[in-house]
Amino acid sequence: MSGADKLRERAEELRQEINYHNYRYYVLDDPVVADPQYDKLLRELQQIESDHPELITHDSPTQRVGAAPLSEFGEVRHKIPMTSMDNAFDDNETREWDQRVRKSLEIEGDVAYTAEPKFDGTSVSLRYEHGVLMKAGTRGDGSTGEDVTANVRTIKTVPLHLQGKGWPKVVEVRGEVVIPKKDFERLNAEQLKQGSKVFANPRNAAAGSLRQLDPRVTASRPLSYFPWGLGEVSEPVARHYSEVSKHLKDWGFRVTEFFRVVHGPDECLQYYQEILTKRDKLPFEIDGVVYKVDDLRARDQLGFTARAPRWAIAHKLPAQEEATVVEDIMASVGRTGVITPVAVLRPVQVSGVTVTHATLHNQDEVERKDVRIGDTVIVRRAGDVIPEVVGVIKEKRPRGARKWHTPDKCPVCGSQVIREEEEAAHRCMGGLVCSAQRMGAILHFASRHAMDIEGLGDKLVQQLVDKDMVKTVADIYRLKKDALADLERMAEKSAQNLLEQIEKSKNTTLARFLHALGIPQVGEATAQLLADQFGSMDDIMDADRETLEQIHGIGPAMAEDISSFFHEKHNRGVIRDLLKAGIHWFKPARVKKSSALVGKTFVLTGGLSTMTRDEAKRRLQELGAKIAGSVSKKTDYVIVGEEPGSKADKARELGVTMLDEKEFLKLLGK
Repeated sequence: MSGADKLRERAEELRQEINYHNYRYYVLDDPVVADPQYDKLLRELQQIESDHPELITHDSPTQRVGAAPLSEFGEVRHKIPMTSMDNAFDDNETREWDQRVRKSLEIEGDVAYTAEPKFDGTSVSLRYEHGVLMKAGTRGDGSTGEDVTANVRTIKTVPLHLQGKGWPKVVEVRGEVVIPKKDFERLNAEQLKQGSKVFANPRNAAAGSLRQLDPRVTASRPLSYFPWGLGEVSEPVARHYSEVSKHLKDWGFRVTEFFRVVHGPDECLQYYQEILTKRDKLPFEIDGVVYKVDDLRARDQLGFTARAPRWAIAHKLPAQEEATVVEDIMASVGRTGVITPVAVLRPVQVSGVTVTHATLHNQDEVERKDVRIGDTVIVRRAGDVIPEVVGVIKEKRPRGARKWHTPDKCPVCGSQVIREEEEAAHRCMGGLVCSAQRMGAILHFASRHAMDIEGLGDKLVQQLVDKDMVKTVADIYRLKKDALADLERMAEKSAQNLLEQIEKSKNTTLARFLHALGIPQVGEATAQLLADQFGSMDDIMDADRETLEQIHGIGPAMAEDISSFFHEKHNRGVIRDLLKAGIHWFKPARVKKSSALVGKTFVLTGGLSTMTRDEAKRRLQELGAKIAGSVSKKTDYVIVGEEPGSKADKARELGVTMLDEKEFLKLLGK
């Protein structure tokens, strides 16, 4: 055997031995060598690989730390979606789920389920090929996640090479990355010592650690991995998931000691109570327990809903509650202008999270619960996520505790605040100028059925808002090419394309423009109704509440919203700026007696080659026609484009006049 072969063989022996000791130490918590012996083996392997880089392999334990920092995360596409899971919040919902399972499987007796804690971490999928870890991805949106392979390699409980035997050629292991409670406390203590930001809870710490662009930072964090399922596999692993769990343990994964097979709903609920009593003593944060059908073929039979498997459910643990003091109540303005009272709390730990604010929902809730500034209140995290005030301990109310009322003026922009009639919500009417509503207002303004500015999406708008380049929607028409080109993921060509789309949007309709303004309760149909009724922007802005209420289809609450919106000088100023920027529309004559289409009802189906469906609707409406969404005996014409749907069949059935695109254009010409 040559010297090179001997080195290769020794390196492989060292890798196998070190991986085995990692498994004993991090997974089984049962080391068989002292630390100095382990360090000696690792240093020998590091020296061999340093002298002979060609001997470094993907599964080498030396590859857990030291990868070069990433510039950004790539994408990982999940061949089998990583779906969410439906929740049960009480025993009855668990029993109802069991009944649905038994009914679908046509089983009269008890179904065998697996039960395990629902770890409160971040989900990650690991892809192994020929036993070697090749790719790791986050859940993302279920179909596409972020490539975090370099970071996952640093997690000691993730095997870089599967142990044992019997694993498929390709196997995708799915599980949760978590941080133990004690390690989380030490991590936060270290963060404070270094003057860095502390984490709110172990889940956030795990997610933040996993998304570090520098894998060396991830390696310094105390992350653990627990598998809870399989994704893509090249061949079946077992018939039951309880067998899969045993395989995962044999392959080198740390499987929770609380994994169990139970039968029927009664044993599920017994398991739940057992975990509930142990919750505070568990080394990891959990937010429930998970029940899954054990038989994998039965899972295939049950299938999935649009968002979750029918064969699994998460039984959520009750929210933990703590008492604290309301130090203040502030009005928070949401992206749609809704004013929400938020209690500013004396910091308190609830379910492992430091809570400093809690929602009070609306003025009615404040009054119903009689929450006052200075009160001692019970706080819980609803669903272990959203902090809320449960109630007041009135025995502890101090003298001088102050009542709170929703302000008359928006705390952000100073615009009028009104309450929707017969609604609980109060709303800021400065929709076009309120910075709290800025991003939502811009996205709505640019949306397809409003001004239809292609390319003005979430990420770009976020940058424009963050850099104060767009303070109101009128600023969209003041954007310059050079400034746009300097933004992230933009360049000269992209900037030019966007400016062309912005210029194109200036030619619109009165109805589209009204809809784009984001007036509360004014959607496409109401905008068209206002445009048809008044015909001009000035008349609409000057219409008082009484005049608006006389229009069929506009009630008192909607009339109040419209009138209040245009009563705000700030909103009128933005509208003037938009019109000065060049936004215009065709202004048809108020009465079109000469048009043969006045009062005629049209339905469109299929695609048109000479114009968009929206353009066709606009042309018809300008000639006095009405547009309907479905075919009935009252329909006068159905315009049939390419690949028409069932509306064409309905038209034939009812004998409604059908026009192809050529005939439609001819009709418009007349």
